[in-house]
Amino acid sequence: MRDGEDNNLISEWNEKYRNTDILNVLTNMCELFSQKVVFSTSFNIEDQVITHFIAKYRMPIDIFTLDTGRMFQEVYSVWNETERKYGIKIKAYFPDAKDVEEMVNKQGINGFYESIENRKKCCEVRKIKPLQRALQNKKVWITGIRAEQSEFRKNFSMFEWDNKFQIMKCNPLIYWTLDEVKSFIHKNDVPYCSLFDKGFVSIGCAPCTRAIQKGEPYRAGRWWWENSDEGKKECGLHLK
Repeated sequence: MRDGEDNNLISEWNEKYRNTDILNVLTNMCELFSQKVVFSTSFNIEDQVITHFIAKYRMPIDIFTLDTGRMFQEVYSVWNETERKYGIKIKAYFPDAKDVEEMVNKQGINGFYESIENRKKCCEVRKIKPLQRALQNKKVWITGIRAEQSEFRKNFSMFEWDNKFQIMKCNPLIYWTLDEVKSFIHKNDVPYCSLFDKGFVSIGCAPCTRAIQKGEPYRAGRWWWENSDEGKKECGLHLK
């Protein structure tokens, strides 16, 4: 599948799987794209739901995370707890040390606070480049995106062609509500990051994430010092 190719097939899948449960969606992706399906987790509450299904049903889906080097200790804790509970290994992709050195020496250790350009450069070095390596030679990229997370993400579908990374993206939780996610987590005793209960509903790098206040948008805690539209705050991993 290439950019612009099989758009009709993707449209058919979006219609076919719209009311299908997540287990069937993931199972069918494994059957159609054997050993070529990967799931990226940032250990947010949505990602833990998907990890639960992959691990419980021993699906042939590689789980990986982008360790930026600026993550919360609480994220490392739930990472370790998840591996122990399910008996799995979650692969880590790190930024290139030379890229990090050059960036820090140029803009400073916290230069991302100074401009959106600097922040996007940091995201590119610590997230986007490692993701490119993680997705290499894969056919399907599973994510924990939900439409309810932001105005920008309301435009996403369950299946999409990602032109930037040249891969089909599958968002099996796209129609789930936050209440449904929380209910599933508690009902199935799924490990989740303790920061969530403190208002960190969307967890990124530690210097770039704060808890949200009552009434604030879901992703208001990300890059909170920027004046950009709250609904369009993205690091560049998920663009349409």
